[in-house]
Amino acid sequence: MSGSLRIGEVRRVAVVDGSRIPFARSDGPYATAGNQEMLTAVVDALVRRHGLQGPGAVGELVAGAVLKHSRDFNLARETVLGSALDARTPAYDIQQACGTGLQAVIAAANKIALGQTESAIAGGADTASDVPLGVNDTLRRILLRARRAKSPAARLKALAGIRPGHLVPDVPRNAEPRTGLSMGEHAAVTARAWGITREAQDDLAATSHRRLAAAYDRGLLRESVVPFRGLDRDQNLRPDSTPEKLARLKPVFGTDRPDPTMTAGNSTPLTDGAAVVLLASEEWTGARRLEPLAYLTAYETAAVDFADGDVAGGEDGLLMAPAYAVPRMLERAGLGIGDFDLVEIHEAFASQVLATLAAWERRGLAPVDRARLNVAGSSLATGHPFAATGARIVATLARLLAERNAPGRGLISVCAAGGQGVTAILERP
Repeated sequence: MSGSLRIGEVRRVAVVDGSRIPFARSDGPYATAGNQEMLTAVVDALVRRHGLQGPGAVGELVAGAVLKHSRDFNLARETVLGSALDARTPAYDIQQACGTGLQAVIAAANKIALGQTESAIAGGADTASDVPLGVNDTLRRILLRARRAKSPAARLKALAGIRPGHLVPDVPRNAEPRTGLSMGEHAAVTARAWGITREAQDDLAATSHRRLAAAYDRGLLRESVVPFRGLDRDQNLRPDSTPEKLARLKPVFGTDRPDPTMTAGNSTPLTDGAAVVLLASEEWTGARRLEPLAYLTAYETAAVDFADGDVAGGEDGLLMAPAYAVPRMLERAGLGIGDFDLVEIHEAFASQVLATLAAWERRGLAPVDRARLNVAGSSLATGHPFAATGARIVATLARLLAERNAPGRGLISVCAAGGQGVTAILERP
């Protein structure tokens, strides 16, 4: 039980269940849904499904968002207070760009493994529709001067400096502060460095859509995906997507160089959504007669120097940190690629997935069997609400392992802005 472990002892952490809303394209059905509303919807779905309303039923909530309003400063705790969870459930926020959801799972799992709590809900939410708009920085400084003024006359003098141009808000940019390049432009540089072809990218994207459609059709996601605001499937899903159709799209990234390969079809769209997973100790699941879907057994994070490192050569591309994290994790676990029945790589861009696969091979890992890669589709088909993707992948992989009804092992790889990567291993004994 909690607090009864000896120092150095760790427990297995069970992935009990997962919940998410269908992911929607930005400025669509969820345009007026904030992070808290979406996160509350997926938390409540788990609470209802497993009767977690009572005091102490859940040890804590760990969640985050990347695009975050000031009103979301205490997002996880406010979600608890607005949900069916007991109001005394502790909660805290976490943020690691696109790795947020998986990092939240890891943070919660560590406490369970060490006996500090018995259960937790972890994940995230993000809206690309309801983005925070910053006050023009010059206007902000004028307003601060006015606030500090010692007299009404001094306050009016400061405010008199406001000009029409100061009223234009600062809109968040999808660009790295260190380089000024968008994530897509960074990925285009990496694609060129690794020689990733347009045909390979379009084929991977079409496969993602086809496999996600099949997963819905066979009922794999029936319990995980909770209808929300009129959607019951991911809005970005195109079951009829083919490489031939994708080949007609114009490139949108890397167009400053000859033969660009990255299009809106082989890149993830801006997306709104939320996802969480329920984690617990074996004592907790046993007491409630719940069979875990899988167990979280290892994890690793890494980062690359995408500003001054070997970017042109492809080694330190913005989204290449999993190329370092996964080999380290597998060496520590004494495993190779051949030991995994399933491999889940977050599809920020088709080119990034293909570059990661190539980098793993360069670092001595065996090739990934494509029949085992993203077998239920991934972000190119579902979309990618930044902080929600990690929890979506954990829940999907856990269900895929449980569906096999046999011992199995799955690998998770998530790239993230800022040159970071978060990876993990799930197992079903």
